[in-house]
Amino acid sequence: MIKRYIEKVSVIDSCDKEIEEQPQARMKKLYELINHTADLGIKVEGNNLSQLFKNAAFALIHLIFGQIPEPDEKATNISVSIKGEDLSDLMVNWLSEVLYLFEGEKKVVCDIEVRQISEKKLYAILTITEFDRKKHPVQYEIKAVTYHQLSVVQKDSKWIATIIFDV
Repeated sequence: MIKRYIEKVSVIDSCDKEIEEQPQARMKKLYELINHTADLGIKVEGNNLSQLFKNAAFALIHLIFGQIPEPDEKATNISVSIKGEDLSDLMVNWLSEVLYLFEGEKKVVCDIEVRQISEKKLYAILTITEFDRKKHPVQYEIKAVTYHQLSVVQKDSKWIATIIFDV
């Protein structure tokens, strides 16, 4: 059973825009895989919290599909507002929502704009489209985002997150 930690989701509008910069080429630079017995771990970095949370979500999507899906004619934008007790809890709740959109609603996130973020709350606009097995072949089946070995820390001028997924 997937828990939902989302405070609010609303459809904003149809997405006609073409994403100017496809994150595909950057994905390998945005995260690294961590060896973990029976689970899948990643280490993600960002210059600020917004970038860290965006990169973590793109890393999750990239792990699931092996790419960041392109928006199509059915793509729409939704707003999401996520709460957490602290940054680590916020990260788990954020990634759990991205995973829920796929697993529970059969929606694929194509683009992310983190509009506001604090230690306990995140507000973002997501471009989503309908899941299509032919267009979106699944590489990894991720069951859940875990708290195991989870960390969200600032080190020098960078933010770094370590996240373990149950596969």
